[in-house]
Amino acid sequence: MKAETARDSVRIVGVPRECVLLVLLAVVSVFLLPAAGAASDQWRAGVARAVITPEQPMWMAGYAARTKPAEGKVHDLHAKALVLQDSQGNRLAVVTLDLLGIDRTTRDWIADRVERRHGIAPRNLLINASHTHSAPVIRESAYSIYGHSFYDLTPEQLEQSNAYSDRLQERIVELVGEAIAELSSATVSYTHGRAGFGMNRRLKTDRGWQISPNTDGPVDHDVPVLRIDGPDGALRAVMFGYACHATTLSGYDYCGDYPGFAQECIEQRHPGTTALFIAGCGGDQNPYPRSQDRALELCRQHGYALANAVEAALQGPPKPVRGPLAAAMQEVVLDFAQPPSRETLEAQIKSNNKYERLHVGFLLEQLKHEGAIPSTYPYLVQAIRFGDDLMMVALAGEVVVDYSLRLKRELAGPPLWVAGYSNDVFGYVPSVRVLHEGGYEGGGAMLYTPLPGPFAPSVEERIVDAVHALMADTRTLEGK
Repeated sequence: MKAETARDSVRIVGVPRECVLLVLLAVVSVFLLPAAGAASDQWRAGVARAVITPEQPMWMAGYAARTKPAEGKVHDLHAKALVLQDSQGNRLAVVTLDLLGIDRTTRDWIADRVERRHGIAPRNLLINASHTHSAPVIRESAYSIYGHSFYDLTPEQLEQSNAYSDRLQERIVELVGEAIAELSSATVSYTHGRAGFGMNRRLKTDRGWQISPNTDGPVDHDVPVLRIDGPDGALRAVMFGYACHATTLSGYDYCGDYPGFAQECIEQRHPGTTALFIAGCGGDQNPYPRSQDRALELCRQHGYALANAVEAALQGPPKPVRGPLAAAMQEVVLDFAQPPSRETLEAQIKSNNKYERLHVGFLLEQLKHEGAIPSTYPYLVQAIRFGDDLMMVALAGEVVVDYSLRLKRELAGPPLWVAGYSNDVFGYVPSVRVLHEGGYEGGGAMLYTPLPGPFAPSVEERIVDAVHALMADTRTLEGK
């Protein structure tokens, strides 16, 4: 009877049944304070959040097969901001979004306003999207230049998307300010867990590389966790990551997919805590199992599995994270492979594939108006150092897992946290291996972007070299 009463009392406060078994352990973990070496007077932290679920049905991002706008929601989408300030006054702002991604134009607008209004330099602002495929389409700035739209939006729907994007930009800037206003003494520590539902999705078949579970493919099952505690021992914020596509769902309801459920579960286990998800290098990773008839059930399961990994990490001894904070950012020039000729494009415009015609039509319009197809892409790489205790790398685009695995091998020293989907989500970023193998992530997905085609083989070395250089820069910049 006593056990049943305890479970019933947990239901009353809204904790999901799947979370109940770990609630008591979760309560205990709040009192497991970081080591004394991470003195609370070294850090100040502030968090803020906002609901960004559209008030009206909008076209949803992520899947070309959708034929209508959203019909409802499973739960709300959120934007969240965490601002950290070290003892020298250096600040880092991390913004997480339950969205497919933001483009470079949006990132630059936000970074400019955050710097002007709040004094945080662009290199100290990290914006990461969970890459949920159950969120609204936001501004398609590149495609809409010549009246094209990947999602084939009507003028009214495009105007709706742009209006939502305008409000979102302004709300993110405000959110950073709200987090700054909440700055107070904090203790920062790092730990990590593991979750196994992410699986490599590139399988070689007789028809080439297909999106299908590959049990032998490379994966990164690490779940990095940054915990923020108040001086009273209360858990104020948990920032955690995972390298896997948020593609369990494919319907017509807004939802954060498994990252949304993971954040929701963590916050219900720890009332008053803000959970922020950072998407990792999951460009070639999918959540498995996946099933159309059990999609929502499986989505919850994957979210709770990730929340359990975070909870397990919180149970272990945390490692103190000290300052000073240092951040660096570089725009790396990535080359595309040789673009198709005008003659080739004019032949391809007759294709039976709707998206090939759309893509080719855009490139022909570029030739007409600008005289050339772009041969390079301005790619953002960001590096953040927390003294000698933790390093973070934030890469733009849908980065395949090879980057995370390689950088963790090559960058010795403090734990390394590698994020993808950061600051500019424009398409896939293949490694040399994936580029040579081909398939969707190797270049096929460029069909659904305004970009001309696959990257050149130099793509991996240029990105990795930039990461190494920026990490050296953060060592030089520490405390400045």
